[in-house]
Amino acid sequence: MIRTAIFEDNKHLRETFELMLNTADGFTCIGAYSDCSEMMGYLEVFHPDVVLMDIEMPGMNGIDATRLIKQHFPKINVLIQTVFAEDEHIFNAICAGASGYILKSTTPDDYLQAIRDVHAGGSPMTPGIARRVLELFRQNLQPAAPKEYNLTPQEKKVLQLLVDGKSYKLIAAELFVATDTIKTHISSIYSKLHVHSGTEAVAKAIRDKIV
Repeated sequence: MIRTAIFEDNKHLRETFELMLNTADGFTCIGAYSDCSEMMGYLEVFHPDVVLMDIEMPGMNGIDATRLIKQHFPKINVLIQTVFAEDEHIFNAICAGASGYILKSTTPDDYLQAIRDVHAGGSPMTPGIARRVLELFRQNLQPAAPKEYNLTPQEKKVLQLLVDGKSYKLIAAELFVATDTIKTHISSIYSKLHVHSGTEAVAKAIRDKIV
């Protein structure tokens, strides 16, 4: 029996979901709530397996509620259900710890299957949402363009040698210049990168793909 709690501010939908769960084999609705104001107390007492969570509710929204649930009850699976298919909502819900994300236009049978999937450890998403998630990941996996800090060619050489672990003296010898000249370049590099040490400069050079 999958014990499910509902958080939905629309009375008609809330009652529809409750009826759907209580008349389907293998499901029971242990609570249906119009907001999340007393959510933590409900969860502490009733311990649902799955929470069916709306995004837009008065007071605490569903994404903040999901984040709070996962912080305090990590074993509870949260299935976001909403009319929104916007990238920001999807991204924020996933980051908050939601196990699935479906639209309210989903059929009752697909709702029940999504709850089963979440309970079994899956991550159900309606096809349109799944496509958006793939696009979001594809965009985030694109190589980041190197940031420009207006370093001169010589400063980039010095920075590369710093990344390679060379001392000022060795850098000066490799570039055939005086150590004081290297110190001048280093000072300019720190200023342009907005850092205060060689360690910070190396970390930023690697992170931002400067060299």
